[in-house]
Amino acid sequence: MENEELQQARTNPEFLAYLDTREKEVIEDKNIAGLYEVLDTLLVLDLDHSRINKVYEEILKVSFDNIEQRLQNDKKLDINTDDIYFIRSFYEHAIEKWSVLDFKGAKELFFILTQIVEDSKLVDAFNIHLLSCSKKLDMDTFYDKKVIHDHTDSEDRYGYFITHFQFDIEDYMKTNKELLEKEYKALEHLLK
Repeated sequence: MENEELQQARTNPEFLAYLDTREKEVIEDKNIAGLYEVLDTLLVLDLDHSRINKVYEEILKVSFDNIEQRLQNDKKLDINTDDIYFIRSFYEHAIEKWSVLDFKGAKELFFILTQIVEDSKLVDAFNIHLLSCSKKLDMDTFYDKKVIHDHTDSEDRYGYFITHFQFDIEDYMKTNKELLEKEYKALEHLLK
């Protein structure tokens, strides 16, 4: 959107009324796809940050409830369905923890993602994230030294996640196998 279009959307009373109504509906319905639609709109329009935080908190509540049920039912999340929004929210929360150097919290979330997501590309990426947190590598260093920056994924479903690295993933996983097993053992209590 152009700046002029953004300004028009920010000041259009009909659109803002629709957005208010939509926000209330998706919060009440606990509609994860709708919550992200509203959140993304609020972010693009750079509207009230407390409102953005409220929608994000709702996303986390809905996601944590859903993922808890999935863990209890031993049911995996499918990236090809609306489950992608649950995966995205958990991932964003893990990244948020990592960015403030909460390595333990980030590792726990990445570990849970490795256990509940049914997609080998994402599971490998989450394991790499978990290993980087285990090594207490801060987010900026990880991004600068490990991530391919100019790679765009041909599949939109991976667009929310860091999945391209400056090394061979299979070799990296083999080299760090013992550390990953140690982390899995230390974190397996989260699944009980």
